[in-house]
Amino acid sequence: MLDKLTLVLGGAGSGKSQWAETLVKNAGADRIYLATARVWDDEMRDKVDRHRVQRGDGWTTIEAPMHIGPALTQARPEQVVLLDCATMWLSNHLLDGSDMALAEAEFLAALDDCRAPVVIVSNEVGMSVVPENALARRFRDAQGALNQRLAARAGLVVAVMAGLPLALKGTLP
Repeated sequence: MLDKLTLVLGGAGSGKSQWAETLVKNAGADRIYLATARVWDDEMRDKVDRHRVQRGDGWTTIEAPMHIGPALTQARPEQVVLLDCATMWLSNHLLDGSDMALAEAEFLAALDDCRAPVVIVSNEVGMSVVPENALARRFRDAQGALNQRLAARAGLVVAVMAGLPLALKGTLP
């Protein structure tokens, strides 16, 4: 049985998405994949394609790079939602110049209203060097703050490194 909210954190290439996908598959529910990535170039298209193949069949994919609220609020209790990833969602809003306070408030309200369990994948970006430019520093700070707010709401928070999960909050299934 999944918690109402699970947060899966890790660095780039840490195995966090694959671990989260396995967690959702093992839940045995109707699976929704809420994709937040924008495909800007061939490299990103290849990454999206690799993720799709890695997930396999049995997923309903909803592409929502900006407005994830409707997908969350429409999810049914017998479903489970994998949101991959909060980092791309945040990046999209920052690059578009969105009102971040409003966007985040809508995101968190939709999470609260979601009737299905939700697993969120997000990058841990605070363990590296201080970025050299203002936008990158703003992103790092915004991502850290968002991760903290998500972790406070989550029943299970998992850090994934080298494909290995470590429970930071709650108990691993």
